[in-house]
Amino acid sequence: MRIRASVAAVTGALALSALAVPAAHADGAASAYRTEAVKIVKGAHAAAGKQGVKGVRGGTPYDLNVTFSQFKVAKAIKVGTTNHVATTVTYTLTHGADVDITAEDFLNGPYLYKGSFDNPDNMLFGDLPATCKVVTDTTAKCTGKVDIYPAEGELWNSDAGGWKGGALAIAYNGQDGENPDPSKVGVADKGGLGSTSLQRYSRQTVNASPEPVKKGRTITVTGALTRANWEDNKYHGYTKQPVKLQFKKKGASAYTTLKTVTTDSKGNLKTTVKASADGYFRYSFAGTSTTPAIDSTADFVDVK
Repeated sequence: MRIRASVAAVTGALALSALAVPAAHADGAASAYRTEAVKIVKGAHAAAGKQGVKGVRGGTPYDLNVTFSQFKVAKAIKVGTTNHVATTVTYTLTHGADVDITAEDFLNGPYLYKGSFDNPDNMLFGDLPATCKVVTDTTAKCTGKVDIYPAEGELWNSDAGGWKGGALAIAYNGQDGENPDPSKVGVADKGGLGSTSLQRYSRQTVNASPEPVKKGRTITVTGALTRANWEDNKYHGYTKQPVKLQFKKKGASAYTTLKTVTTDSKGNLKTTVKASADGYFRYSFAGTSTTPAIDSTADFVDVK
């Protein structure tokens, strides 16, 4: 399920209903349950102080006897400007004997949130339910996905950096997914289960010229470091960043750093070196907390 998450500005499950967009393959009753499930959870976050959520028929979901542990997610998630990104999350679900996790209307899954648990700046979900394998009468190993659609406005540039992981479970207990009585719906919602970093995908180029070149002559090495802008879905220069110019002599197995060059106000790079031997030039960016490391492809220069 894809959710355009501007949650902090909205309160209550009903107001959030317009934000729920079922996945293309979900329809019928399953779609209704999934839509309502995320409405309830997001409404709970948006409600001041998590005081409870008013549903179509009024009432507050009860605390479901479900807990989550051993939450594992990728250390970093690279997100570009247009391509859908899905990251896999695994966790252990522990439940009371009164909870039937095999019921058709029992849903659970992971999510990511930015900021505080009670009042997140942004949230990212995936399709519900996660796939769970029963281990004992009260535990299951679950695998779910969190989907990111940058082209659909789910992220702002300020969202780059640290995110936290949460998980939710919804037991509808036979309630109508399109018009449930929330007081008869059980909800378990836990944050702070893990952490990850969302990074703005980076690109690095290099061009060494002239080629060929006489030994001892000057080689000019240009390039550009750019990264995804999640607000206009384009790539822009990453300014004032240190980037290593590296060289690998023909026949050698490893690169050697020649110098460090700083990108200009447009993310461009330019420096010069003396031609010494046939070999490959590249620019290498070490990365930051918001932008992943990237090496350019190699540019070979023939030295006469």
